Amino acid sequence: MYTNENFLLQLLVEAGAIAQETIDATREQMLPGDSVVESLINNNHLTSDYVAQVAAANTGLEYVDLAAFEVDPGMIAQVDAELARRLRMIPLGDDGFSLQVAIDDPFNMEGMDSMQQFLQRDLSYFVTSPKKMDDALKKYYPEKVEFKKGDGDAPIIELVDNMFNEAHTMRASDIHIEPMLDRVRVRYRVDGRLIEIINHPKKLLAPIVARLKVMSSTMSIAEKRVPQDGRIELDLRDGTHIDLRVSTVPSNHGESVVMRILDKSALSLGLQQLGFLSDDEAVFDRLVGLPDGVILVTGPTGSGKTTTLYACLNRLNRPDKKIITAEDPVEYEMSGINQVMIRTEIGMTFAAALRAMLRQAPNIIMVGEIRDGETAGIAIQAAMTGHLVLSTLHTNDAPSSVARLADMGVDRFLIASAVRAIMAQRLCRRLCDCKVDGQLTEKESRVLGIDITHGIKLPRPGGCERCRGKGMKGRMGIFEIFQVTDDVRGLINSNITSAQLRKRARELGMRTLREDGIRKVLAGLVSPDEVIRVTTGDAS
Repeated sequence: MYTNENFLLQLLVEAGAIAQETIDATREQMLPGDSVVESLINNNHLTSDYVAQVAAANTGLEYVDLAAFEVDPGMIAQVDAELARRLRMIPLGDDGFSLQVAIDDPFNMEGMDSMQQFLQRDLSYFVTSPKKMDDALKKYYPEKVEFKKGDGDAPIIELVDNMFNEAHTMRASDIHIEPMLDRVRVRYRVDGRLIEIINHPKKLLAPIVARLKVMSSTMSIAEKRVPQDGRIELDLRDGTHIDLRVSTVPSNHGESVVMRILDKSALSLGLQQLGFLSDDEAVFDRLVGLPDGVILVTGPTGSGKTTTLYACLNRLNRPDKKIITAEDPVEYEMSGINQVMIRTEIGMTFAAALRAMLRQAPNIIMVGEIRDGETAGIAIQAAMTGHLVLSTLHTNDAPSSVARLADMGVDRFLIASAVRAIMAQRLCRRLCDCKVDGQLTEKESRVLGIDITHGIKLPRPGGCERCRGKGMKGRMGIFEIFQVTDDVRGLINSNITSAQLRKRARELGMRTLREDGIRKVLAGLVSPDEVIRVTTGDAS
C-alpha cells in the first residue's frame, strides 16, 4: 500500500471523504501491521481509485486508469519484467525526453529514485491504484510469483532464495530487511551505497524473519524481544557457495534484519588488489614483514580495515609461522591459522583472549579491534616481547591514533617503542571500464589542488550494462601510511598534540588520504568527486 499512510489519511479527512471517527473505529478492529487504508477500502468506506486520485493530486501528478489504458507491447518490452514487478511500475510511453511510467505509491520517494537509478532515464510519473497496478502487472508481465499472499511456506522460501541470488548478482555486501509502519523495506548495500530494492506488505515480515532464523539454525524463532546473531551457509543457483552473518534487532515496528554477505575472495587478496600503488605496496609489504611490533589499521566502520588485515595474514601465512587471531566474530575461516572467537558473555574478551594467545607461543597475533586500555596494554607488551601484532583502531587519521592509545592509558614511551606503523584508509568506488574523459570543475580543482589551466582530462563515470549504468564497479582503498621512525619516536615522547604530530609527519614525507586519492584520480582509477566525498575530513 502507501508509504506515508498517516499523511494520506489526513488528506482524505480534509477532503471530506472519510470521518476521523471511522478511521479510529477501523484501527481498533485491525491486527498489528494491517493497513488502515486497505481496511477502509475492503469495508467499502473508500474506493481504491478515489484514494489514488487524492494521492496523485497532492503530489502534483496525474491519475491514470490502467484498466482503461492499453499499453503498447513495444513499451512493455523496454522494461525488464522482473524489474517492473519489483519496482511496481508500468511503462506507458516515451516522449523523447522522458519515459512515462505508472506507479501506485507517489509518496515513496526512495522507490522513485531507485527506478531512475535502474533505468538510467528521466521519468515522468502517473499514479494508478494498487489494485489496478496488480492487475496490470499480471496482464503485461504475467510470470510473477505471488509472494505477497504468503499462503504456506513455498512462496516465502522462493522469495528469500530470490533475494539471496539477486543480492549476489548485484555484488551486494549487505542485505537490510527493515520493518516500517505499513511495509517491509528491502535494501542492498552495493559498493558502499544502500539501494532500495522492494517494499513488501507488512504481513510478510514475520514469515520472512522466521525463514531466515530457520536457515541460520542457531536463532530462536520464538524469541523476538532480544537481539540475535546467526550464520547462514547456502549454495546459490549458479553454484556459488556463500556465507551470511545474520543479525536481528527488535524495533518499534518489528524485527529488523541485516545480513552481511561474506566474500571469501577477500582471503586471497594481495596488497595490490586492495588498491595500493607500487610505492605504498612496497612500504606496507616491508612493514608487515617485520619480526615484531604493532601495526595498526585505522578508519571508520566500513572502511575495509578487516579486509586489509586478512590480506596481511594471507601474505604472512607460512608453515614456519604460528598465527593466532582474536575476532568478533570470526568472519572467514583461514587454513593454517588458529582463530579465536570473542564471547564477552562468558568472559572471553579481547584482553582475555590476547593473554591466552601469548601462552601459545605465536609469531604473529591479529586482534580484531583494540577497544580498551587493557587490550592496548597487552598488545604493546606482546610487541615488545618479540611478537608481530596486527590490529585496528577507530580514528579518523593515522597520527591521531597515538593520542587515542595514550587516552586509553598506554604510556607514550611504550607507544613510541612498540608501534611500527599506523595506516588510515578509506574505500572509494572504482571507475568501471566504461569511464569517459571529463574536465575538473573549478571547485574540484580548488579542493584537490589540481591545476586545470593545462586542460588535463580526467576520468568521469560512464555507464554500461556491467555497472548497471552507474559508471562505478567495485571499490578500492586510499591510504595514509604513518611510519614510526626515530624522528617520530622523539615527537611521540615529547607529548605534542595530534595536529602537531600530523604536521611533522607530513614534513617527513607522509602522504595523506586525499593526496593518495588524487594520485588515483590522475591514474584514472577513481573519479574526483569520489575522492572529495570520502576525504571531507582530511582538511589538509
